[in-house]
Amino acid sequence: MSNQHAFYFDSSRCIQCRTCELACKSANNVETGVRWRRLIDDWQGEYPHVARTFFSLACMHCGTPACAAACPPGAISKRPEDGIVVVDSAKCDGCGKCLPACPYGVPEFGEDGKMQKCDFCLGIGREPVCTLSCPTEALSFGTPDELSTRAAGKTLGALDGATEPSIVIVTWD
Repeated sequence: MSNQHAFYFDSSRCIQCRTCELACKSANNVETGVRWRRLIDDWQGEYPHVARTFFSLACMHCGTPACAAACPPGAISKRPEDGIVVVDSAKCDGCGKCLPACPYGVPEFGEDGKMQKCDFCLGIGREPVCTLSCPTEALSFGTPDELSTRAAGKTLGALDGATEPSIVIVTWD
């Protein structure tokens, strides 16, 4: 799929300001307690050699989304034109089977009990605000080919899983 959208995250540029979280929440009018994008801590090593990095987590818009396969009413689908995984709230019955199916724990449930998550800012019709707001350009988006070119020569990390997450991760050298 040549038009697949993907995120790019460079952990060496992230300053943990959480602007990506706030921009997403504000622009998409996400209710209190629900986070479509969140900065998570990643601790590695053993004392006294411990390292802490951060990762800006949102829906990975996977090539093979496990959440869609686990959704009994078929509320979750992958758009063929851009690879964005979307939720049809009219079909969602709030069963929650998508949450354990997602290897990244991304699905969130609102006060109405229905699943919601990042949709690449389709609802507001522009480039994802999380990427626009990142002051250090640690977070951006594009096609996987564009992002791989941008990451050329850098140390890359990967998320394991058969779901084929649509993200390019640059790690500390």
